[in-house]
Formats: sequence, structure tokens, C-alpha cells
Amino acid sequence: MRRIVLYLGMSLDGFVADRAGGVDWMEGQDPSDRREGSYAQFIQTVDTVWMGRTTYDQVTQQLSPGVWPYEGLETYVFTHRPAPGVGVPAGVRFTDAPLDRLARELRTRPGRDIWLCGGADLARQALALDLVDQLRLTILPILLGGGVPLFGPLAAPKKLALEQIEEQNGMVECVYRRREEWARRDL
Repeated sequence: MRRIVLYLGMSLDGFVADRAGGVDWMEGQDPSDRREGSYAQFIQTVDTVWMGRTTYDQVTQQLSPGVWPYEGLETYVFTHRPAPGVGVPAGVRFTDAPLDRLARELRTRPGRDIWLCGGADLARQALALDLVDQLRLTILPILLGGGVPLFGPLAAPKKLALEQIEEQNGMVECVYRRREEWARRDL
């Protein structure tokens, strides 16, 4: 069955964007180090991308204007706002479908994993619905002191198990999955 993987970077104090919504602070301790970290390997494991409308706008207008970085991947943009009239990349669908319904539908289809790439609101909704199978969080060496927090209140604790940890250029990637799935790993 296809997994939903939350893969993103955050500040040491838990923010995914600064107070102005920017992410230009996302770099390691040595800004001249341009290695991609785990991204190149990770992107090979997914064929579908989920993102919120704010993330879509940020990607298309600030981070990668004119070049869609997820070419060849099926992309769902969750929003209640209308889709832009022009310039929508091939394979991008705007939807207001309930997350849990779309998750059930996509998990039954053959394919690779589903990448929940942002933003924080979409990630919080997916976590609250217990849809996230794996969290791949890269903690960047910066304290923002405020901004857009990744996590918010949950109805109940989410117990996780650490599967892997790697460091590169002062950034630490932690890979977690649900603890109950981890406990059944050898059964």
C-alpha cells in the first residue's frame, strides 16, 4: 500500500516559514555547501505530491518561477480558492476534496509513495486525521523565534518511533513512523 510521507524542513524551534511566510533561511551552517542531502533519493520514492495553495503559490511565484520542479509527478493542490486561469503546470490538480477520502482513493491505486510537501496547515490536518505514515523532518540550524509552526494542538498524542537519523552541513534529518507499526516490524 502506498504511504503518505511528510517530508520537509523546519527550524530548530519548529517553524516551517518565518513571520513573513518566507523560507529563504532554509540552508545549512555552511551556505556554500550545495549538496542536496536526501532529496535526490527521496524524490525517486514518490509519484504524487500533496500541497496547500500557499505552498503552491510560493513554489510558482518565489522559489521556482517559470519552472515546475515536480515535473512528471501527479500533484494535488488543496484549496478552496479557484485555480489560476493560466500557467498551471501539467499534472497539477486543484481540489477541495476531503484529505481522508483522497488518501483512501490514492492508496488503492498502484504507485509509489505520496509526498505531503507542505504547508503546515495541510500537514496538521493530515496528522490530525492520522494519515501520515512517515515523517521525514530536516531540522535546520536556526532559531526563528516565530513564524509558521509545523505542529499544533492534537486531539491525542501521536507516538512515533525513530527509524533513521542523518546529519549533513549542520542539518539533521530525522525519520519517524507510527510506533505501533514499528513495534510490528518483525512480526
